Amino acid sequence: MSDLLQDLLNHLEVKRIDTYLFTGSSPERPRRIFGGQVLAQSLNAANRSIDGGRVAHSMHAHFLRPGNPSKQIVFEVDPTRDGRSFATRRVVAKQDGKPIFITSVSYQEIEEGLNHQAPMPEVEGPEGLQNDFDYWTEMAAKYPDRFDAPFSQAVERRVVKRRDYASPQPEDAISHMWFRVPGDLGDDANRHQTLIAFISDFALLGAALLPHPYTAASKKIQAASLDHAIWFHRPGRADDYLLYSMDSPNSGGGRGFSRGQFFNRDGELIASTAQESLIRLRPSSP
Repeated sequence: MSDLLQDLLNHLEVKRIDTYLFTGSSPERPRRIFGGQVLAQSLNAANRSIDGGRVAHSMHAHFLRPGNPSKQIVFEVDPTRDGRSFATRRVVAKQDGKPIFITSVSYQEIEEGLNHQAPMPEVEGPEGLQNDFDYWTEMAAKYPDRFDAPFSQAVERRVVKRRDYASPQPEDAISHMWFRVPGDLGDDANRHQTLIAFISDFALLGAALLPHPYTAASKKIQAASLDHAIWFHRPGRADDYLLYSMDSPNSGGGRGFSRGQFFNRDGELIASTAQESLIRLRPSSP
């Protein structure tokens, strides 16, 4: 396992200090905590409060305050319900005694049932696509006054159709990206769910900006995740390529709405997501 991956897992797999109490830390580089991080940490804490045999199938969350990456996060898990086949956990993530994030997670005993799914989109495979690190290295060299040199990350992303970040133009609100965590994560289902939750917040907000001449990095846009939902349909592995297909059917009122689907390379629908995000136009300077 690479040092980068081990460092990411050290952050996402939170530390248990009591039965329903956990603490977590953040990488130092970001100015504020990445939403996918606290999403994944909260799921990891909730999953570890559940007895064997039940698996998380849905997660509904709200981002309340920006998180400070230099401070510890405390995760309080409420064992809301343990039924015969379903269970519910509520998690509140706090800094300085104030909630920065809340979520509820529902669990179900694994069982057989009716089965159907949406087809996987026909897109180019990941092997011939440029990864994010190489792309942003080129952009930083070409536009040194606009883009910083990238730092290597444990998650690899390869975009099927890459947007021109230097001069974004309106386009259809549909995007496809391949993600994986290079390395062997083993067979711990909680670890794979934790990392899929982490990845799920990487690009949904950007999908809501595709019909507009802006990106999340545009100075005229104030952007942030507001709420987030994940439905886990089937077991999936984060250490093999997953196709994340996203669209945005609506924006208005300073908010954008986006949807996503994770498919594995065999075309199985692993998980679905939805998110509403803040995409507020900043007032023009006089």
